[in-house]
Amino acid sequence: MRLFLVRTGLACLALWIVLCAVIGIVAVEGALHPRRSPLADADIAQAEAIAATDHAVLSNTSVAADDAVTLRAWYLTPNAGNGTAVILLHGQGANRAAMLGNADLLLRHGFSVLLPDARAHGESGGDIATYGIKEAFDLERWYEWLHRSNHACVDALGESMGAADLLTSLRAEPGFCAVVAESSFSTFQEAAYDRLGQEFRTGPWLGRTLLRPALWAGLFYTRWKYGLDLDTASPQSAVQHSRVPIFLIHGLADTNLPPRHSERMKEINPAIVLWEPRKAWHCGASTAEPQQYEARVVAWFEDHPQPALQSMTHPSP
Repeated sequence: MRLFLVRTGLACLALWIVLCAVIGIVAVEGALHPRRSPLADADIAQAEAIAATDHAVLSNTSVAADDAVTLRAWYLTPNAGNGTAVILLHGQGANRAAMLGNADLLLRHGFSVLLPDARAHGESGGDIATYGIKEAFDLERWYEWLHRSNHACVDALGESMGAADLLTSLRAEPGFCAVVAESSFSTFQEAAYDRLGQEFRTGPWLGRTLLRPALWAGLFYTRWKYGLDLDTASPQSAVQHSRVPIFLIHGLADTNLPPRHSERMKEINPAIVLWEPRKAWHCGASTAEPQQYEARVVAWFEDHPQPALQSMTHPSP
């Protein structure tokens, strides 16, 4: 009887390990290959309408990433600009059109705006999203492109994945005057705990405990197949010693990536400013509190008219 119980226990353990491995691999493949949303005619029409309303010039532009992937973007410059450009970074599975609302807001205040499609999204090249590992270098290319356009300041604003990409890039101590990041994750691992728990409606504790082997399997698989260490996708470590002025926004009603992610970053870098609108969901501050959102974001950029540092160097991978 005892031998039977031991064998049964070992069989259950082996089955659980195999199941966790499958869950981890499937989950990480889904994360690395988000759905691609090409630009629609309606997206282009909306961008043209915003440019006309805000008396701005709309143009298409592109840069080559370090790995030769072509990155594409819209660039809008108001006729009466204030000399500052803002890079607007969208979330997972979206494209540049998702940031047109922010573009409209900033154009009305005289900012030029650059709306890139992230790699593996929209019209940009690339086969996989890497959550800041390669995107930090991509952002460097866009920063340099704007810097050559003689803007007095280059700022950036990102949402969700775009926010995490932006914060991860700060490991390089770039020359941004200021950045705004809404609904970012603190580390890929912490976000994975949330995602695994969401599948079973348990919260992050399931990913931290029973499904932790699934995370390990996913991370190992990604290193083996793609040569990527997703443990380095860590906005939290990137902002720890950053001297760039950082404004974090995280709605208290966000159940997609709970506000603890931004709260952790605020804890390790007290210079960070954190706004937590009570009724805002994931990337929903501009909807929940539109007047406060506009006032706070515009003031943050206007109050930081000088680059934090003068040069941008490659971050450690």
